[in-house]
Amino acid sequence: MPTIINIIIQLVAGALGGNALGGIAKNMSMGSGGNTIAGALGGLAGGSILTSLIPALTGSGAGMDLGALAGQLVGGGVSGAIVTAIVGLILKSMRG
Repeated sequence: MPTIINIIIQLVAGALGGNALGGIAKNMSMGSGGNTIAGALGGLAGGSILTSLIPALTGSGAGMDLGALAGQLVGGGVSGAIVTAIVGLILKSMRG
């Protein structure tokens, strides 16, 4: 079961990943607000899926595990960027 710290890390990492993708790929960008929201939701979803697939990313009960923290950051950031790209492409194709 994810802790509140894991959820916050996933949200922040996803938002950063979404904004990084929006800065790099302007054709997928939805503006900073849209990138942040899509990235945060993607980071939360992807981080949760990754945590359920790899239980070691939840960390130990005794304290913060640096490996688990890095896994949460990378998983949330990458999934946030992926969701931002997908949503950006869908919106671009709908606009014509």
